[in-house]
Amino acid sequence: MLTRTGLPEPRTRRIHPAVAPLAALAAGGAGAAYLWGTNPHEAGQLLPRCAFNWVTGLDCPACGGTRMAYDLMHGDVAAAFADNAVLLTLGLPGAAYLGGRWLVEGLRGRRYRPAIGTRGVLAIVGVAVTWTVLRNLLG
Repeated sequence: MLTRTGLPEPRTRRIHPAVAPLAALAAGGAGAAYLWGTNPHEAGQLLPRCAFNWVTGLDCPACGGTRMAYDLMHGDVAAAFADNAVLLTLGLPGAAYLGGRWLVEGLRGRRYRPAIGTRGVLAIVGVAVTWTVLRNLLG
């Protein structure tokens, strides 16, 4: 069909709001399946290295996250806590809530875009910087 200007109408396809969270869930599941049999505590595994750690030699706020995920999947909560305590106690519950909410809203046919705001961003950056400094000073 043509518009008033004689140009064809743009085709707009609406993708269901659940597609993106379901795709993210599938990708996470594939990553978890690979990680299940790949022990990041052993040297020589085909896993990416933290770029921040590679360049600086310091631990970033997420360093230990892969080992933490492996330990959690294998039921070792104490080792997961030792790998990255802040990511386990703050990051994982927050990500689970946001991801779950994104999926539920998508399945209901609604788009979900959380608004963190300036205070939220400052809080997240403050916790990340504090955790980075503490874990590198205290070892």
